[in-house]
Amino acid sequence: MYTAYLNGEWIPSDDVSIGWADRGFRFGDTVFDAARTYNGRIFKLDRHVDRLYRSLKYVRIDPGMSEGAYAGVVEETVERNRDRLDEDGDFQIYMFITRGPGRFAVDAGPPSVGVVAYQLPFWRTAPFLEAGAHGVIARSRSYSSEMLEGKLKHQSRLNMELAELEVADIDPEAFAILLDRDGNLTEGTFNSVFMVSGGVLRTPKDDSILQSISRETVLELAAQLGIPTSEEPLQPYDLYTADEAFFTFTGPGVLPMTKADHRQVGDGKPGPIAKQLLAAWSEMVGLDVIDQANRYWKP
Repeated sequence: MYTAYLNGEWIPSDDVSIGWADRGFRFGDTVFDAARTYNGRIFKLDRHVDRLYRSLKYVRIDPGMSEGAYAGVVEETVERNRDRLDEDGDFQIYMFITRGPGRFAVDAGPPSVGVVAYQLPFWRTAPFLEAGAHGVIARSRSYSSEMLEGKLKHQSRLNMELAELEVADIDPEAFAILLDRDGNLTEGTFNSVFMVSGGVLRTPKDDSILQSISRETVLELAAQLGIPTSEEPLQPYDLYTADEAFFTFTGPGVLPMTKADHRQVGDGKPGPIAKQLLAAWSEMVGLDVIDQANRYWKP
């Protein structure tokens, strides 16, 4: 059991709970963020907390503490669990703030403010880092930005839960890919989507998707490596006919995709640009991402 933070107290992670009257439980009225550590150091904590507080500002929740104070809580969460690093490898860190109890949003509160650390789910990515993962396009769609802003990292995501169930019916090990209402690729349930065609790294524009820190990092690495990039509207056709493809998200950074809707992507093997970016990611964080996932994978 890990030590977690909830509303000013340090408690066992299994004791973190939200009351039934809290709007976070009743209506998904919660914003959150997820980071990870590398060798026990939090990756880009400032960007994660900045994104969290932008989400809070957008939905008009006052957490009752500054960004700096909250970042300090996240860092202390890691320190309080540091004795778990040798056994667990590295941590996933879940940060959340609900609007709090109240029948109506306008007078709800006080908010519930928490931070929970736990072992990274290496089991979900280790088998695919070298062999390549599968993607399946779900029937459930991404929210339109006219309905709910895609840049907002919120917990009102039943559409994504349904997408995961739909994808599991087709391929239990696949990762979901969602479309917008016009049939353009958007993102996965916790990942961004990239593909390579003609030597150009292509990804959906961020006008209706989360401004993913992993996605942003891949674009930064590509610029450093001299890989041309394009953010543009993309359709399933573009994915099916790409030379290679991959996902990006907090756990592995870069996860090659070798099949999409049971169609082979490229030659059916992780592509050279995905492997180049994964190697650059490993160099950036100071550890071999593939080696770590394989060492701590507990099937």
